[in-house]
Formats: sequence, C-alpha cells, structure tokens
Amino acid sequence: MQNKIKILCTRPVDNEAIDICNKNNIALDTISFISTAAIETVEVQQEIENTLSLSATVIFTSMNAVEVVASFMHGEQPVWNIYCIGNATKHRLQQQFSKSNIVGTANDAMALASLIVENESVSEVIFFCGDKRRDELPNFLNEAGIEVQEIVLYETIPLPQKVSKEYVGILFFSPSAVQSFFSVNKIPAATIVFAIGQTTAREVKKYCSNKIIISDEPAKQNLIEKMVEYFT
Repeated sequence: MQNKIKILCTRPVDNEAIDICNKNNIALDTISFISTAAIETVEVQQEIENTLSLSATVIFTSMNAVEVVASFMHGEQPVWNIYCIGNATKHRLQQQFSKSNIVGTANDAMALASLIVENESVSEVIFFCGDKRRDELPNFLNEAGIEVQEIVLYETIPLPQKVSKEYVGILFFSPSAVQSFFSVNKIPAATIVFAIGQTTAREVKKYCSNKIIISDEPAKQNLIEKMVEYFT
C-alpha cells in the first residue's frame, strides 16, 4: 500500500476536509497552536452594548469577534455599516445581520482599509478585534484621517507543542499560530508551508526560508484544497 502523505494542520478542520484528504492519500494531523478566550469584563460588556445602540461603521476581521458581539445582540439588529475580512467572517455575519448591513469585504487588511477610505462619508470606525490584532488596518485608516475606536473582545493564547513527526506540508491560518509553532519547532528545508494569507506568509518568512504557498482567498477550505491540489 502506498504510504500516505503526512500533513500537519495547525487548527481543527471539519470532517469534509478530512474526507477529501483521505480520498487523496493524505494523512492530515490537526494540532491547535493557539486558542482564544472572550474578555469578560464589565468594561468590554458596556462598550459592546453602547455600540449596539449607535448608528456606526464597524469592522470585523475574525469570526471570534463576531461570536462575542453576537452573544450580546439578543435578536436585536443594530444600525451598522459593516466591513469585514474573509468569507468565513462574512458568512458568520450574514447569519447574525441583514446582508444589506455588510457593505464591504476584502481578502486582507490593506485591501479592506483601502475600501473604507474610498467611502468618503466614513470619518470614524469601530474596530472589533482581538488582543493580537495587526497594526496595518488601524494605521492606514488613521493616516487617511479616519478615527479608529478599538474594542478588544478576546485574547489569543499560545499553545506551543513539540512536534515529533516529520511532515511534508504544514498549514498555518494566523501569524499567532506561526509564532507559537516555531517557538518550539523547526522544520526540514523540504517541507512545504501553506499560509492563509500574505500576513501569515510574512510571519513564516521570519522563521524559515521554505517554499510557501498562499491561498487564493482567506478561507480554511480554500487553503486545504490548495494543499490537496499541490500534492496530487
């Protein structure tokens, strides 16, 4: 029997993704290198509830932020114009908000920032984010004269683990997971790295010079399909 192609995925995936890998002779191991936890302080709760009562332009760059805000909505719909990054975040927003509320989406932070700046009616935004958020988006908006109010909703917790197997490919979905992984691991020069976006790819380059393949869009399924296509 042909040996399976050993791949490491640094976050959980659904059964559909595992089935696709199995059908293509790929053994997919999943190990999480980060976790997230909502910040449950009175201050954060008040900031969310206050924002829900406003007519505002808001930004989401992760599903984690959507989940936290959704837990305070209780079926009510705020009067928001929403910008977001990625299909997964957009899909989760569409489950909570009217589709008409989502006025702009992009594949990365700089593209989203450019989209917001193009809308000359926007002078201030509320950015729902985690404690490890990147600087590119708020910096770009500030430089364009748009005021950014950040509401930090969750914290990212590293889960570094020493990997004993040797993998021919590794999938990364965030810069934080890259940092956590490489804090205790090195990879062979021949290992192919798959990154969910340019920001994650840039983080990988800080730790190795391996070949990096980037997904066409910031979606977990797309990155897995890209990996399967590469090895088959």
